[in-house]
Amino acid sequence: MTKAVPSVQDLLHYIDASPTPFHAVAETAARLEREGYRRLLEAEVWNVSAGDKVFLTRGGGSLAAFHVGRTPPSETGFRLVGAHTDSPNLRIKPNPEIKSAGYGQLGVEPYGGVLLHTWIDRDLSLAGRASLADGTTRLVDFKRPLLRIPSLAIHLNRKVNTEGLKLNAQKHMAPIVALDGLEGSALREMLAGELGDVAEDQILAWDLMAYDLQPAARSGAAEEFIHAGRIDNLASCHAAFSALLASKSEAELTRGIVLYDHEEVGSRSAQGAASDFLRSCLQRLSGESQEGYHRAVARSFLISADMAHGVHPNYVDMHEPQHQPRLGAGPVVKINVNQSYATDGESWAGFERWAAEADVATQRFVVRSDLGCGSTIGPITAAELGIRTVDAGNPMLSMHSCREVAAAADVPKMIEVLKRFFAA
Repeated sequence: MTKAVPSVQDLLHYIDASPTPFHAVAETAARLEREGYRRLLEAEVWNVSAGDKVFLTRGGGSLAAFHVGRTPPSETGFRLVGAHTDSPNLRIKPNPEIKSAGYGQLGVEPYGGVLLHTWIDRDLSLAGRASLADGTTRLVDFKRPLLRIPSLAIHLNRKVNTEGLKLNAQKHMAPIVALDGLEGSALREMLAGELGDVAEDQILAWDLMAYDLQPAARSGAAEEFIHAGRIDNLASCHAAFSALLASKSEAELTRGIVLYDHEEVGSRSAQGAASDFLRSCLQRLSGESQEGYHRAVARSFLISADMAHGVHPNYVDMHEPQHQPRLGAGPVVKINVNQSYATDGESWAGFERWAAEADVATQRFVVRSDLGCGSTIGPITAAELGIRTVDAGNPMLSMHSCREVAAAADVPKMIEVLKRFFAA
Protein backbone atom coordinates (compact mmCIF):
# COMPACT_ATOMS: atom_id res chain seq x y z
CA MET A 1 0.00 0.00 0.00
CA THR A 2 1.36 3.43 -0.92
CA LYS A 3 2.05 6.05 1.68
CA ALA A 4 -0.53 8.86 1.77
CA VAL A 5 0.65 12.12 0.21
CA PRO A 6 -0.27 15.03 2.51
CA SER A 7 -1.63 17.19 -0.31
CA VAL A 8 -3.93 14.34 -1.40
CA GLN A 9 -5.39 13.81 2.04
CA ASP A 10 -5.82 17.56 2.44
CA LEU A 11 -7.74 17.68 -0.85
CA LEU A 12 -10.11 14.98 0.40
CA HIS A 13 -10.74 16.95 3.60
CA TYR A 14 -11.34 20.10 1.55
CA ILE A 15 -13.88 18.39 -0.70
CA ASP A 16 -15.76 16.92 2.27
CA ALA A 17 -15.88 20.37 3.90
CA SER A 18 -17.25 21.93 0.70
CA PRO A 19 -20.60 20.41 -0.30
CA THR A 20 -21.62 23.67 -2.01
CA PRO A 21 -19.81 26.68 -3.56
CA PHE A 22 -20.73 28.69 -0.44
CA HIS A 23 -19.05 26.16 1.82
CA ALA A 24 -16.04 25.98 -0.51
CA VAL A 25 -15.58 29.74 -0.27
CA ALA A 26 -16.03 29.69 3.53
CA GLU A 27 -13.48 26.86 3.87
CA THR A 28 -11.00 28.61 1.56
CA ALA A 29 -11.42 31.91 3.40
CA ALA A 30 -10.78 30.21 6.75
CA ARG A 31 -7.58 28.65 5.41
CA LEU A 32 -6.41 31.98 4.00
CA GLU A 33 -7.09 33.78 7.29
CA ARG A 34 -5.08 31.17 9.20
CA GLU A 35 -2.14 32.04 6.95
CA GLY A 36 -2.40 35.77 7.58
CA TYR A 37 -4.65 36.88 4.73
CA ARG A 38 -6.85 39.89 5.52
CA ARG A 39 -10.43 40.16 4.29
CA LEU A 40 -11.32 43.13 2.09
CA LEU A 41 -14.83 44.39 1.38
CA GLU A 42 -15.74 45.64 -2.08
CA ALA A 43 -17.88 48.46 -0.67
CA GLU A 44 -15.03 49.91 1.41
CA VAL A 45 -11.82 51.75 0.56
CA TRP A 46 -8.91 49.37 0.06
CA ASN A 47 -5.68 50.12 1.87
CA VAL A 48 -3.25 47.67 0.34
CA SER A 49 0.54 47.90 0.40
CA ALA A 50 3.44 45.86 -0.91
CA GLY A 51 3.68 42.53 0.87
CA ASP A 52 0.04 42.50 1.99
CA LYS A 53 -1.96 39.29 1.78
CA VAL A 54 -5.65 39.98 1.11
CA PHE A 55 -8.81 38.30 -0.09
CA LEU A 56 -12.45 39.13 -0.81
CA THR A 57 -15.62 37.29 -1.72
CA ARG A 58 -18.60 38.09 -3.91
CA GLY A 59 -22.04 36.52 -3.87
CA GLY A 60 -20.98 33.92 -1.35
CA GLY A 61 -19.70 31.55 -4.05
CA SER A 62 -16.73 33.43 -5.55
CA LEU A 63 -13.42 34.38 -3.95
CA ALA A 64 -10.27 36.21 -5.01
CA ALA A 65 -7.01 36.35 -3.04
CA PHE A 66 -3.78 38.25 -3.68
CA HIS A 67 -0.29 38.38 -2.29
CA VAL A 68 0.86 41.88 -3.27
CA GLY A 69 4.36 42.13 -4.69
CA ARG A 70 7.06 44.69 -3.94
CA THR A 71 6.97 46.13 -7.46
CA PRO A 72 3.85 47.84 -8.87
CA PRO A 73 1.78 45.56 -11.14
CA SER A 74 2.23 48.05 -13.97
CA GLU A 75 5.87 46.96 -14.06
CA THR A 76 5.50 43.21 -13.40
CA GLY A 77 1.92 42.28 -14.22
CA PHE A 78 -0.13 39.76 -12.25
CA ARG A 79 0.37 36.00 -12.03
CA LEU A 80 -3.13 34.51 -11.64
CA VAL A 81 -4.73 31.09 -11.32
CA GLY A 82 -8.46 30.80 -11.98
CA ALA A 83 -10.80 27.93 -11.12
CA HIS A 84 -14.46 27.42 -10.25
CA THR A 85 -16.26 26.44 -7.06
CA ASP A 86 -19.50 25.07 -8.53
CA SER A 87 -20.30 21.57 -9.77
CA PRO A 88 -23.33 20.07 -11.54
CA ASN A 89 -25.95 18.93 -9.05
CA LEU A 90 -29.64 19.02 -8.12
CA ARG A 91 -30.95 22.26 -6.62
CA ILE A 92 -34.10 22.75 -4.61
CA LYS A 93 -36.96 24.68 -6.22
CA PRO A 94 -38.65 27.69 -4.51
CA ASN A 95 -41.91 25.79 -3.84
CA PRO A 96 -40.44 22.30 -3.55
CA GLU A 97 -42.95 20.32 -1.50
CA ILE A 98 -44.56 17.48 -3.48
CA LYS A 99 -47.15 14.87 -2.47
CA SER A 100 -47.23 11.75 -4.63
CA ALA A 101 -48.64 8.29 -3.83
CA GLY A 102 -48.29 8.93 -0.12
CA TYR A 103 -44.66 10.09 -0.30
CA GLY A 104 -43.26 13.49 0.53
CA GLN A 105 -40.78 14.67 -2.10
CA LEU A 106 -38.78 17.79 -2.89
CA GLY A 107 -38.80 19.29 -6.37
CA VAL A 108 -35.32 19.73 -7.81
CA GLU A 109 -33.90 21.49 -10.85
CA PRO A 110 -30.72 20.19 -12.53
CA TYR A 111 -27.83 22.64 -12.29
CA GLY A 112 -25.34 22.41 -15.12
CA GLY A 113 -24.64 19.31 -17.19
CA VAL A 114 -25.66 16.71 -14.61
CA LEU A 115 -25.24 12.98 -15.26
CA LEU A 116 -28.69 12.34 -13.86
CA HIS A 117 -28.47 8.57 -13.48
CA THR A 118 -25.51 8.89 -11.10
CA TRP A 119 -27.73 10.54 -8.49
CA ILE A 120 -30.09 7.60 -8.21
CA ASP A 121 -30.01 5.22 -5.19
CA ARG A 122 -27.56 7.34 -3.22
CA ASP A 123 -27.77 8.66 0.33
CA LEU A 124 -28.18 12.37 -0.30
CA SER A 125 -28.18 15.31 2.06
CA LEU A 126 -28.93 19.02 1.67
CA ALA A 127 -26.59 21.98 2.06
CA GLY A 128 -26.40 25.61 1.01
CA ARG A 129 -27.55 28.82 2.63
CA ALA A 130 -30.69 30.38 4.07
CA SER A 131 -31.47 34.10 3.76
CA LEU A 132 -33.22 35.52 6.81
CA ALA A 133 -35.60 38.39 7.56
CA ASP A 134 -32.90 40.31 9.46
CA GLY A 135 -30.83 40.60 6.27
CA THR A 136 -28.27 37.97 7.20
CA THR A 137 -27.41 34.75 5.40
CA ARG A 138 -26.56 31.52 7.19
CA LEU A 139 -24.75 28.48 5.86
CA VAL A 140 -26.55 25.21 6.45
CA ASP A 141 -25.54 21.57 6.03
CA PHE A 142 -27.79 18.75 7.22
CA LYS A 143 -24.85 16.29 7.17
CA ARG A 144 -27.09 13.24 7.38
CA PRO A 145 -29.02 10.94 5.05
CA LEU A 146 -32.09 12.97 4.14
CA LEU A 147 -33.02 12.36 0.51
CA ARG A 148 -33.04 9.48 -1.93
CA ILE A 149 -34.04 9.09 -5.58
CA PRO A 150 -35.09 5.44 -5.80
CA SER A 151 -34.63 3.54 -9.03
CA LEU A 152 -37.46 1.66 -10.70
CA ALA A 153 -37.21 -2.11 -10.21
CA ILE A 154 -36.09 -4.08 -13.24
CA HIS A 155 -39.32 -6.07 -13.01
CA LEU A 156 -41.15 -2.90 -14.06
CA ASN A 157 -38.56 -1.83 -16.64
CA ARG A 158 -37.33 -5.04 -18.26
CA LYS A 159 -35.40 -3.36 -21.08
CA VAL A 160 -33.34 -0.99 -18.93
CA ASN A 161 -30.12 -2.99 -19.31
CA THR A 162 -30.44 -3.42 -23.07
CA GLU A 163 -32.04 -0.16 -24.19
CA GLY A 164 -30.69 2.16 -21.51
CA LEU A 165 -32.14 4.19 -18.68
CA LYS A 166 -34.16 7.15 -19.91
CA LEU A 167 -34.76 9.86 -17.32
CA ASN A 168 -37.00 12.88 -17.42
CA ALA A 169 -35.63 15.56 -15.11
CA GLN A 170 -39.11 16.79 -14.17
CA LYS A 171 -40.80 13.41 -13.66
CA HIS A 172 -38.10 11.08 -12.39
CA MET A 173 -35.59 13.04 -10.28
CA ALA A 174 -37.63 14.33 -7.31
CA PRO A 175 -36.12 12.69 -4.20
CA ILE A 176 -38.25 11.20 -1.44
CA VAL A 177 -37.86 12.84 1.96
CA ALA A 178 -40.86 11.64 3.96
CA LEU A 179 -43.24 8.69 4.05
CA ASP A 180 -46.18 11.03 4.47
CA GLY A 181 -46.98 13.92 2.15
CA LEU A 182 -45.30 17.29 2.77
CA GLU A 183 -47.09 20.47 3.72
CA GLY A 184 -46.26 23.72 1.97
CA SER A 185 -43.93 24.92 4.74
CA ALA A 186 -42.11 21.61 5.31
CA LEU A 187 -38.73 22.76 3.99
CA ARG A 188 -38.79 25.96 6.06
CA GLU A 189 -39.60 23.85 9.10
CA MET A 190 -36.67 21.55 8.32
CA LEU A 191 -34.31 24.51 7.85
CA ALA A 192 -35.44 26.16 11.08
CA GLY A 193 -34.87 22.91 12.95
CA GLU A 194 -31.38 22.55 11.48
CA LEU A 195 -30.37 26.14 12.17
CA GLY A 196 -31.71 25.81 15.70
CA ASP A 197 -32.10 29.48 16.64
CA VAL A 198 -34.18 30.75 13.71
CA ALA A 199 -37.96 30.80 13.57
CA GLU A 200 -39.58 29.28 10.52
CA ASP A 201 -41.21 32.56 9.47
CA GLN A 202 -37.81 34.29 9.51
CA ILE A 203 -36.53 32.18 6.62
CA LEU A 204 -37.30 34.20 3.50
CA ALA A 205 -35.32 32.37 0.82
CA TRP A 206 -32.66 29.73 0.22
CA ASP A 207 -30.02 28.42 -2.13
CA LEU A 208 -30.00 24.70 -1.41
CA MET A 209 -28.59 21.71 -3.24
CA ALA A 210 -28.37 17.97 -2.81
CA TYR A 211 -25.04 16.24 -2.35
CA ASP A 212 -23.80 12.69 -1.90
CA LEU A 213 -22.96 11.89 1.71
CA GLN A 214 -20.29 9.30 0.94
CA PRO A 215 -16.95 10.81 2.01
CA ALA A 216 -14.11 11.38 -0.42
CA ALA A 217 -11.78 8.39 -0.44
CA ARG A 218 -8.71 6.79 -1.97
CA SER A 219 -9.13 3.49 -3.77
CA GLY A 220 -7.41 1.01 -6.03
CA ALA A 221 -4.85 -1.73 -5.50
CA ALA A 222 -2.25 0.83 -4.41
CA GLU A 223 -4.69 3.60 -3.41
CA GLU A 224 -3.86 5.33 -6.64
CA PHE A 225 -7.37 6.69 -7.28
CA ILE A 226 -9.44 9.42 -5.67
CA HIS A 227 -13.21 8.94 -5.54
CA ALA A 228 -15.29 11.98 -4.56
CA GLY A 229 -18.00 14.32 -5.62
CA ARG A 230 -17.07 17.76 -6.97
CA ILE A 231 -13.50 16.88 -8.01
CA ASP A 232 -14.43 19.05 -10.98
CA ASN A 233 -13.47 21.61 -9.95
CA LEU A 234 -12.65 21.70 -6.23
CA ALA A 235 -9.41 19.86 -6.99
CA SER A 236 -8.26 22.86 -9.04
CA CYS A 237 -9.42 25.31 -6.35
CA HIS A 238 -7.37 23.34 -3.84
CA ALA A 239 -4.31 23.34 -6.09
CA ALA A 240 -4.65 27.10 -6.64
CA PHE A 241 -4.77 28.18 -3.00
CA SER A 242 -2.23 25.51 -1.95
CA ALA A 243 0.28 26.94 -4.41
CA LEU A 244 -0.48 30.51 -3.36
CA LEU A 245 -0.04 29.72 0.32
CA ALA A 246 3.22 27.91 -0.42
CA SER A 247 4.71 30.76 -2.46
CA LYS A 248 7.49 32.78 -0.86
CA SER A 249 6.46 35.64 1.36
CA GLU A 250 8.39 38.32 -0.51
CA ALA A 251 8.30 38.64 -4.28
CA GLU A 252 8.48 41.34 -6.91
CA LEU A 253 5.22 40.45 -8.66
CA THR A 254 1.67 40.18 -7.35
CA ARG A 255 0.26 36.66 -7.29
CA GLY A 256 -3.42 35.84 -7.04
CA ILE A 257 -6.20 33.31 -7.39
CA VAL A 258 -9.81 33.77 -8.43
CA LEU A 259 -12.35 31.03 -7.72
CA TYR A 260 -15.61 31.64 -9.57
CA ASP A 261 -19.13 30.40 -9.05
CA HIS A 262 -21.48 29.58 -11.97
CA GLU A 263 -18.93 28.21 -14.43
CA GLU A 264 -21.09 25.15 -15.02
CA VAL A 265 -23.99 27.30 -16.27
CA GLY A 266 -22.08 29.73 -18.46
CA SER A 267 -20.46 32.15 -15.97
CA ARG A 268 -22.91 34.97 -16.75
CA SER A 269 -23.72 36.20 -13.26
CA ALA A 270 -22.65 39.01 -10.96
CA GLN A 271 -19.95 36.77 -9.50
CA GLY A 272 -19.13 34.57 -12.50
CA ALA A 273 -16.16 34.78 -14.84
CA ALA A 274 -18.13 37.01 -17.23
CA SER A 275 -18.64 39.60 -14.47
CA ASP A 276 -16.33 42.47 -13.53
CA PHE A 277 -15.15 40.68 -10.37
CA LEU A 278 -11.55 40.06 -11.42
CA ARG A 279 -11.29 43.25 -13.47
CA SER A 280 -12.41 45.30 -10.47
CA CYS A 281 -9.81 43.63 -8.25
CA LEU A 282 -6.97 44.17 -10.70
CA GLN A 283 -7.93 47.80 -11.31
CA ARG A 284 -7.95 48.58 -7.60
CA LEU A 285 -4.65 46.79 -7.03
CA SER A 286 -3.09 48.65 -9.96
CA GLY A 287 -3.73 52.07 -8.41
CA GLU A 288 -5.81 54.98 -9.61
CA SER A 289 -4.22 55.21 -13.05
CA GLN A 290 -6.05 53.52 -15.92
CA GLU A 291 -2.75 53.52 -17.76
CA GLY A 292 -1.20 51.53 -14.92
CA TYR A 293 -4.01 48.97 -15.05
CA HIS A 294 -3.70 48.42 -18.79
CA ARG A 295 0.08 48.08 -18.55
CA ALA A 296 -0.39 45.55 -15.75
CA VAL A 297 -2.84 43.42 -17.76
CA ALA A 298 -0.52 43.45 -20.76
CA ARG A 299 2.20 41.94 -18.57
CA SER A 300 -0.08 39.42 -16.84
CA PHE A 301 -0.73 35.72 -17.26
CA LEU A 302 -3.64 33.50 -16.17
CA ILE A 303 -3.67 29.74 -15.76
CA SER A 304 -7.29 28.63 -16.08
CA ALA A 305 -7.22 25.47 -13.97
CA ASP A 306 -10.07 23.07 -14.67
CA MET A 307 -10.16 19.29 -14.75
CA ALA A 308 -9.53 17.50 -18.06
CA HIS A 309 -10.94 14.36 -19.69
CA GLY A 310 -8.75 11.34 -19.05
CA VAL A 311 -8.94 8.46 -21.53
CA HIS A 312 -11.70 6.03 -20.56
CA PRO A 313 -10.67 2.34 -20.80
CA ASN A 314 -14.16 1.25 -21.88
CA TYR A 315 -14.69 4.07 -24.39
CA VAL A 316 -11.26 4.64 -25.92
CA ASP A 317 -12.84 5.34 -29.30
CA MET A 318 -14.52 8.47 -27.87
CA HIS A 319 -11.10 10.13 -27.49
CA GLU A 320 -8.91 11.71 -30.17
CA PRO A 321 -6.35 8.97 -30.99
CA GLN A 322 -3.27 11.17 -30.56
CA HIS A 323 -4.52 12.95 -27.44
CA GLN A 324 -5.52 10.50 -24.71
CA PRO A 325 -4.44 11.81 -21.28
CA ARG A 326 -3.83 9.10 -18.69
CA LEU A 327 -4.69 9.44 -15.03
CA GLY A 328 -1.52 9.80 -12.99
CA ALA A 329 0.61 11.01 -15.91
CA GLY A 330 0.52 14.70 -15.06
CA PRO A 331 -1.38 17.91 -15.84
CA VAL A 332 -3.11 18.30 -19.20
CA VAL A 333 -2.86 21.35 -21.45
CA LYS A 334 -6.26 21.75 -23.15
CA ILE A 335 -6.33 23.07 -26.71
CA ASN A 336 -9.22 23.93 -29.04
CA VAL A 337 -8.70 25.99 -32.18
CA ASN A 338 -12.32 27.18 -32.04
CA GLN A 339 -11.53 28.91 -28.72
CA SER A 340 -13.50 26.69 -26.36
CA TYR A 341 -10.17 26.80 -24.54
CA ALA A 342 -8.03 29.96 -24.40
CA THR A 343 -4.72 28.17 -25.00
CA ASP A 344 -2.56 29.28 -27.91
CA GLY A 345 1.00 28.33 -28.80
CA GLU A 346 2.57 31.00 -26.61
CA SER A 347 0.53 30.29 -23.50
CA TRP A 348 0.94 26.53 -24.03
CA ALA A 349 4.73 27.02 -24.17
CA GLY A 350 4.61 29.02 -20.94
CA PHE A 351 2.88 26.20 -19.07
CA GLU A 352 5.38 23.70 -20.49
CA ARG A 353 8.29 25.81 -19.20
CA TRP A 354 6.88 26.07 -15.69
CA ALA A 355 6.13 22.34 -15.66
CA ALA A 356 9.68 21.53 -16.80
CA GLU A 357 11.11 23.77 -14.09
CA ALA A 358 8.97 21.89 -11.57
CA ASP A 359 10.15 18.55 -13.05
CA VAL A 360 6.55 17.59 -13.90
CA ALA A 361 5.61 15.81 -17.14
CA THR A 362 2.59 17.16 -19.02
CA GLN A 363 -0.05 15.85 -21.40
CA ARG A 364 -2.29 17.43 -24.00
CA PHE A 365 -6.01 17.15 -24.77
CA VAL A 366 -7.83 17.85 -28.01
CA VAL A 367 -11.43 16.74 -28.52
CA ARG A 368 -12.25 14.51 -31.49
CA SER A 369 -12.89 16.56 -34.63
CA ASP A 370 -16.41 15.12 -34.90
CA LEU A 371 -17.43 16.01 -31.33
CA GLY A 372 -18.28 19.28 -29.61
CA CYS A 373 -15.91 20.68 -27.02
CA GLY A 374 -16.71 21.85 -23.51
CA SER A 375 -15.36 25.15 -22.26
CA THR A 376 -14.01 26.85 -19.14
CA ILE A 377 -13.50 30.22 -17.51
CA GLY A 378 -10.37 30.59 -19.64
CA PRO A 379 -11.85 32.01 -22.87
CA ILE A 380 -14.32 34.17 -20.92
CA THR A 381 -11.63 35.74 -18.74
CA ALA A 382 -9.25 36.15 -21.66
CA ALA A 383 -11.93 37.92 -23.70
CA GLU A 384 -13.11 40.11 -20.82
CA LEU A 385 -9.62 41.26 -19.78
CA GLY A 386 -7.37 40.68 -22.77
CA ILE A 387 -5.06 38.61 -20.59
CA ARG A 388 -2.79 35.82 -21.85
CA THR A 389 -4.32 32.53 -20.75
CA VAL A 390 -3.67 28.81 -20.84
CA ASP A 391 -6.29 26.17 -20.02
CA ALA A 392 -4.89 23.23 -18.07
CA GLY A 393 -6.04 20.70 -15.51
CA ASN A 394 -5.54 17.24 -14.10
CA PRO A 395 -7.15 14.31 -15.95
CA MET A 396 -10.20 12.56 -14.52
CA LEU A 397 -13.00 10.11 -15.29
CA SER A 398 -16.76 10.34 -14.62
CA MET A 399 -16.80 14.11 -15.10
CA HIS A 400 -20.12 15.63 -13.96
CA SER A 401 -21.06 12.45 -12.13
CA CYS A 402 -22.37 12.55 -8.58
CA ARG A 403 -19.06 10.82 -7.74
CA GLU A 404 -15.97 11.36 -9.88
CA VAL A 405 -12.56 9.71 -10.28
CA ALA A 406 -9.04 11.14 -10.48
CA ALA A 407 -5.49 10.01 -9.71
CA ALA A 408 -3.84 10.73 -6.38
CA ALA A 409 -0.46 11.12 -8.09
CA ASP A 410 -1.65 14.10 -10.12
CA VAL A 411 -2.63 16.20 -7.08
CA PRO A 412 0.89 17.26 -5.97
CA LYS A 413 2.06 17.57 -9.59
CA MET A 414 -0.39 20.36 -10.41
CA ILE A 415 0.42 22.12 -7.14
CA GLU A 416 4.13 22.02 -7.98
CA VAL A 417 3.55 23.55 -11.45
CA LEU A 418 1.43 26.34 -9.96
CA LYS A 419 4.05 26.98 -7.27
CA ARG A 420 6.65 27.37 -9.99
CA PHE A 421 4.32 29.69 -11.90
CA PHE A 422 3.95 31.93 -8.85
CA ALA A 423 7.71 31.88 -8.26
CA ALA A 424 8.63 32.93 -11.80
